[in-house]
Amino acid sequence: MTKQTLLISSLLVALLNTQASAIDFVPMPKIEKRVMPNDNNEILSFSNAVDKAKDSIVYIATRQTKTQKYINKVNPLLEQFFGYRHNPHRNPDRQSLGSGVIVSQDGYIITNSHVVKDADEIMVKLPDSQKEYTAKLIGSDPKSDVAVIKIDATGLKPIKMGRSSELKIGDVVFAIGNPFGVGMSVSQGIVSAQHKDGIGINEYENFIQTDASINPGNSGGALIDSRGALIGINSAIITRSGGNNGIGFAIEIDMVKNIAKKLIEDGSVERGYLGVSIGNLTKNLKKLYRHDSGALLIDIVKDSPADVAGLKRGDLVLKIDEHIIDDAASLKNTIGMYAPGTRVKVSVERDGSVDDFFVKLSDLSEAAAGDNTTLLEGITLENLDDKYRYRLRIPENIEGVLITEIDAESDAAEQGVRPGDVIVQIEQSPITNLAELSKVLGSKKQREFKRIYVYRNGRVFVVALK
Repeated sequence: MTKQTLLISSLLVALLNTQASAIDFVPMPKIEKRVMPNDNNEILSFSNAVDKAKDSIVYIATRQTKTQKYINKVNPLLEQFFGYRHNPHRNPDRQSLGSGVIVSQDGYIITNSHVVKDADEIMVKLPDSQKEYTAKLIGSDPKSDVAVIKIDATGLKPIKMGRSSELKIGDVVFAIGNPFGVGMSVSQGIVSAQHKDGIGINEYENFIQTDASINPGNSGGALIDSRGALIGINSAIITRSGGNNGIGFAIEIDMVKNIAKKLIEDGSVERGYLGVSIGNLTKNLKKLYRHDSGALLIDIVKDSPADVAGLKRGDLVLKIDEHIIDDAASLKNTIGMYAPGTRVKVSVERDGSVDDFFVKLSDLSEAAAGDNTTLLEGITLENLDDKYRYRLRIPENIEGVLITEIDAESDAAEQGVRPGDVIVQIEQSPITNLAELSKVLGSKKQREFKRIYVYRNGRVFVVALK
């Protein structure tokens, strides 16, 4: 080997050593021992945790004998979950199965709102029993998908409640319910994510995401931790095939408790109304604020509680009382926990400083009564936003108002209009939002039939409605 070759080799070795020493990986300690659960004639089991909870899980069967008035709202996720699309001309005697969780000794049971929706008869069967009870609907909150029913029974075993604040990603969890009507079944998984929102399943969302198998019939059943404590109510799955793909959602227990308590005490849920349009901080917007999380006020409704209190566009909401606000969904859910008439402290960042405003909330239901969502006879409408565009694959160049619900006996339904259609024009006036639609239609008293242009799957057709 020549001197020149030796020199080049030495330089290469030195270069490699320099590169290798530039990265200092952090090692885990060496594995010292592997443990077999049965080394001492023992097995790893969560049987005790399941036993604590399973006697609190009931099976629910509902029967609907009346014709459904409304075609289902646009919700592809729930359509996939149940495996069918609602048909107003179906057999009027319809049955469905679900699950529920006993929360009191005297027969109060929490389940999903969609499990008991439009039911004329609700039957409940206790675990390990053939006796059926006729249940009474105490209250239902479709916006959060929580409902409470009650059976005439005593000495029942209520489940023990967990706390959302104690839950961690990676915790072992179990879904208990009545999938496909086969009887009580338990599936295992972990907490995959927390505080999930924007899924498009409910209006108010605060989900635990889990890979524990949740299938049709599990709805309304329990998601428990490894102690047997209730941490969520199973609600829905995301699926392409109708089966479980490892993405299931359960409503977080703190929201469940809040809603259920109101339903039991008042029979309904009244939510506070702030009167704002909200959004999240984007990467570029974060450069303009000291805080990198919060709910951004995009617009203020005139004469609303927010307007009266002095909140402005561009304010970044950081806290409501002592509740930290991380994003727009957090603000929406937090305000929804308060009753109308409640006075809350809203902490916002404005022009680099943090200011407090005191707002007396009004009633959301009263505000919603005038929101122009029923401007056309038999049709419920919403502004077309990015969430609906994504879910319904509506192109960016299509502007209009989305039809979300239709009376099955209306003129619109008879003319073939369906949920998911977009109203793009009325007579000669293009439509981009509800305000424009209301202006074009005029007052109800003077309303006459008009040509309504509707977009669906790449084409436009016209119907006559008033």
